[in-house]
Amino acid sequence: MTTLTVRVMSRETAREDTKAAFVAAMSGQPVDVPFSLTFPDIESLAKTMLAPNRLAIINTMTGAEAISIRELARRVGRDFRAVHRDVTALLKAGVIEHDGQKIIFPYTAYHVEFTVGHIAA
Repeated sequence: MTTLTVRVMSRETAREDTKAAFVAAMSGQPVDVPFSLTFPDIESLAKTMLAPNRLAIINTMTGAEAISIRELARRVGRDFRAVHRDVTALLKAGVIEHDGQKIIFPYTAYHVEFTVGHIAA
């Protein structure tokens, strides 16, 4: 099972995590780095992945073989142009990938993690 971990964290925190993993790996220590995708804020995550139509696309593609956009549009019951627009945004964000002439979400599951707290005024 290959799981994508989707996180919300600042660019600085993401950079620090990457640096720590790199230092550990270079010193020969085992590094458990999951497949991950990081968003700088919850709003970006929501707009990119959690909008209902895009989430339906991701859910349809999770654990599936590569698929054409036309077939994906048929499976989610939406217009080709609208699905193409959402697929383009998901490709640009690195959520899904090209696989030849088709597209793929190369994971069997995804896990979304973020923390919401009080924002000082």
